[in-house]
Amino acid sequence: MFPGNRRQQEDEYEEEEYGDNPQEDYEEVEGDENIIVHQERGLPDNEDFEYSNLQGKKRALFVGINYVGMDGQLSGCINDVNNMNNFIQENFDFEEILMLTEESDDPDLIPTKANIERAFEWLVEDPQPNDSLFFHYSGHGTRVEDDTGDEEDGFDEAICPLDYEENGVIIDDDIHRILVKPLPAGCRLTALFDSCHSGSVMDLPYLYTTKGMIQSNNPVHGIYNAVNNVKKAILKGDHQKAMVRLEAITSRLKQAALSDKWKSELSSQADVVMFSGCKDKQTSADTSEDTDESEYNFQNTGALSWAFITVLSEEPQLSYSELLQKIHKLLQTKYEQKPQLSSSHPMDMGYTFAI
Repeated sequence: MFPGNRRQQEDEYEEEEYGDNPQEDYEEVEGDENIIVHQERGLPDNEDFEYSNLQGKKRALFVGINYVGMDGQLSGCINDVNNMNNFIQENFDFEEILMLTEESDDPDLIPTKANIERAFEWLVEDPQPNDSLFFHYSGHGTRVEDDTGDEEDGFDEAICPLDYEENGVIIDDDIHRILVKPLPAGCRLTALFDSCHSGSVMDLPYLYTTKGMIQSNNPVHGIYNAVNNVKKAILKGDHQKAMVRLEAITSRLKQAALSDKWKSELSSQADVVMFSGCKDKQTSADTSEDTDESEYNFQNTGALSWAFITVLSEEPQLSYSELLQKIHKLLQTKYEQKPQLSSSHPMDMGYTFAI
């Protein structure tokens, strides 16, 4: 498919318009007091985690779903995982590989919800310090209403197995519980989600901007701004807008209550890093790219998978910050989606990317 086709299932909600978005585009308000940032090497003093030296076992899982014959059929997802598998094996010497696609002849390797969850368990079985685990998902993503009250925006992010219409999606709470919680200190998991609404699909608490800084909203300042906006709307006689602004205050209050709890519960001593194709409220493109100058076939591809392989093929010795910046720069020439990097702990974005 061509640019503009999206890896997105029909959402099960109607997104509310809050006026001043409580989760503003941090890349455009960097100087605002609403954003508290830490420079990429300015890590907190209480580092309660361990980096992996990557010398343990190397295990990788790939899940690619084109949903052939279904509504919302995609073109590039199986090709994505084939390309990524080749790239990973050629450059990083992974020993154990498992791939799930609907083209498999093995019923256990069809990407149903049950099979994907079993594959998750295989990936993190007997995890040890200094292991390096890798997960790549290419397929549909969606958002569903949060029924546990742990999401600041009221929605869980999710991935869509092949049988999602019958058996449901896999939400971020379950992805975190199965893939992150079992990992010990010093065990690395690197994940790529090339899907819509994937910004926080692993529920990792530390989100980085493309400039290598931790994004952290200051809810108190946001509430102050929202109250002022309510006053302005009332003075102008725009009561409808005033009600919208009041919704923003409600969102900010919820954010303030959840923020510390969320980080304390979802932080991990393990070494988990996720690249995602877009923000939670964005979509990711199922597209086509020129393959004339590449050893990989990008005729049908996901935008993130293409950008990740292309950037690292050209410059393999990049820092995490440089890698995220270059992926973003490559994508923004054609696509609106903004790639995200999040982690289970505050990380030094100046470290060289390795898996």
